[in-house]
Amino acid sequence: MKSMLIKIRDKMGKFYIPILLIVFSLILFGLTYGSVHQKKVEIREGQLADKTIRANKNIENTYETEQKRKLAAEAVTPEYIYQEDTAEIQHKRIDKLFKLIKSTNEKIDKDYQDKKAKAKKDETIPEPTVEERIAALKSQFESLDQNEVAFYQSFPNIFYQNVFTLNAEEIEKVKVESLRIVDETMQNRVRDTELTSVLQNAIDKIQYIDVSNVMQQQISYVVNQGIVANDFANEKKTEELRQNARNAIPPSMIYQGEIIVREGSQIDAKAMEKLELLGLTNQNTSIFPVVSLSLAIVLQVAVLVFFTTQVTEEGKRRYFILFYTSAMIVSLILMKFFQIFQTEQLMYIPLFYPAAFVPLVLNYFVNRRAGILAALFQVVFSLFIFYDSIGTNFLIIILVSYLFSGLLASVVKRTIRISEQGMTAIFWIVVFPVLMSFVLMIYQGMSLFDGKTWTALLCALAGTFFSFLATMGLHPYIELLVTDDSMIVLNELSNPNHPLLKRLLEEAPGTYHHSMMVASLSANAVAEIGGKSLLTRVACYYHDIGKLKHANFFVENLPAGAENPHNFLLPEDSKQIIFGHVIDGAKILEEYHMPQMVIDICRQHHGTTLMKFFYYKEKERNPNISEADFRYPGPRPQTKEAGIVSIADTCEAAVRAMDHPSNEKIKDFVHNVIQDRIADGQLDECGLTMKEIRKVEKSLVNGLCSTFHSRIKYPKMKSEAEQMKDEQEKREK
Repeated sequence: MKSMLIKIRDKMGKFYIPILLIVFSLILFGLTYGSVHQKKVEIREGQLADKTIRANKNIENTYETEQKRKLAAEAVTPEYIYQEDTAEIQHKRIDKLFKLIKSTNEKIDKDYQDKKAKAKKDETIPEPTVEERIAALKSQFESLDQNEVAFYQSFPNIFYQNVFTLNAEEIEKVKVESLRIVDETMQNRVRDTELTSVLQNAIDKIQYIDVSNVMQQQISYVVNQGIVANDFANEKKTEELRQNARNAIPPSMIYQGEIIVREGSQIDAKAMEKLELLGLTNQNTSIFPVVSLSLAIVLQVAVLVFFTTQVTEEGKRRYFILFYTSAMIVSLILMKFFQIFQTEQLMYIPLFYPAAFVPLVLNYFVNRRAGILAALFQVVFSLFIFYDSIGTNFLIIILVSYLFSGLLASVVKRTIRISEQGMTAIFWIVVFPVLMSFVLMIYQGMSLFDGKTWTALLCALAGTFFSFLATMGLHPYIELLVTDDSMIVLNELSNPNHPLLKRLLEEAPGTYHHSMMVASLSANAVAEIGGKSLLTRVACYYHDIGKLKHANFFVENLPAGAENPHNFLLPEDSKQIIFGHVIDGAKILEEYHMPQMVIDICRQHHGTTLMKFFYYKEKERNPNISEADFRYPGPRPQTKEAGIVSIADTCEAAVRAMDHPSNEKIKDFVHNVIQDRIADGQLDECGLTMKEIRKVEKSLVNGLCSTFHSRIKYPKMKSEAEQMKDEQEKREK
């Protein structure tokens, strides 16, 4: 399948993506056009109905509901907050002001008298002026709190000028009368809206007080500043009550089968409102739905084109376009399928649609952004496919459920298959979307005791399970279509009966066992860092397949006691044979159409490391030899898996050749190998972090120690065994 698509792609060349997008657009338009195409129906306000028109679905009469809720909100009495202590605060402030005025007068008069007593016979002491008294009073304001100062400064300057022209009795009279009027007024509730009229009433009382005009004016100043609002509107509480009143009004419903207009009756404004809600007046030849659909398709194509401009590699760009368009076509076909079977009796059947399936597949096989993109455009095109549901509450449930399921599918961890994630995946794909559907149904006012509510929930549950099971069941087959290293392929390649593995076992048994050991070590280490463990294992099975060509020139395949053939060859010739197993292995794997990563690991498992033994041997013959001539052709490991295989391959072969390997010797050797590879730059391009390298080192050490550790002698157990043997001999005698 993949090779056929590659051939088609190569034939089309630069026209491949444009043609693919055009075909994609035409298919989308064809799938959705039938849903938005409308037939002409003549229904106008004022005309006589030529037939009885009944409601074709259950739907909320939003016009009537909104009108009732508006009336309920308007009927709510506004809430106010009464601050009882305001009267006391104002009383204290006024009283304090007059005490300050009195104390100021007394202090200035005393100072004046003291100065007169101390004055010389002919010296004239001027009497204190009003300005001096005002200045002395205001100097006392500096020690007061900010609120009191603001209150005292709100009095006009004329008040302070006049008050110091009055004698003590007159000031006391102004104080008493002012406090009386303020207290009488402030003992009642005073609202902002009523403050002006309340002040006017209070000031009107002043004219009946038997005092001078100046004193009346002073009282009016005090009353004007002393009377303030003490009953404030609680907008938040009032709005809350209004909202509660609105919420208490149940939705006005139009029920399926309800007569909207009887035959021969005139269609009035209320009937037209109901017909509009039911979509019965929108069934005309308007081109706007079709134009909107076309623009939505163009928008999706534009987003795809923009998305691909951020992908630099041409192959990945084509892969993304092909995979995304194919997945979206499948998505819309499924959506259209459920829409076809939707009836008034099966109103909730669209919830069977597996909205998480396509975003989940794209999340796994492309990237998370592609999954999010699909989740969004699924919702966009569901607007057109379920066009007949526009204006109904059910459309909201469909749209939000699809969007929520699709986006949550994009959150699922990409590195682990759905089948391996267990309950985590079930929560993301099944539990949370079903709970959201439940929330939406409660929001729409559906009763828990209504059978339709539970029918809808069961449909939503079935749809989410469909997404989960479809992704889990089809994952290996989708993988088989789009990748060359699918689980099915890898399982086949890991079969010991594979022709290449059988040949390796028969012709190079030492290499075969070495490959098995490297596979175990590498796969475990890769699993520690969350890499492709199975793929790594399979790649290790075949990484030395090139040794088949000259099996006996590799020491692990020599029979016991056999002479090493390299003793009879020049270092240059030995180098070519050893190098050849990498190049020959890659050719063999390509002939067998192995996954590309298996071939890459074969090429990269030695990187560009130096073949030290033969290099130094040749250097004894030719001191001018270049180190580069004895380095493997490479390239260096390009993936984390290849980097780990390169380390495990060297460590396994070396530890196998050790005399009496101990845990400490193995640990030191593995550490040194890794440090040498880092120093030589062999791991620079594979992407392994230092944290991951430490995990790999620990995993390799544990694996090698468990396999190659030296046997430990136990003296105590030996002495006990000898003692038991002596006792047995005595019994026999």
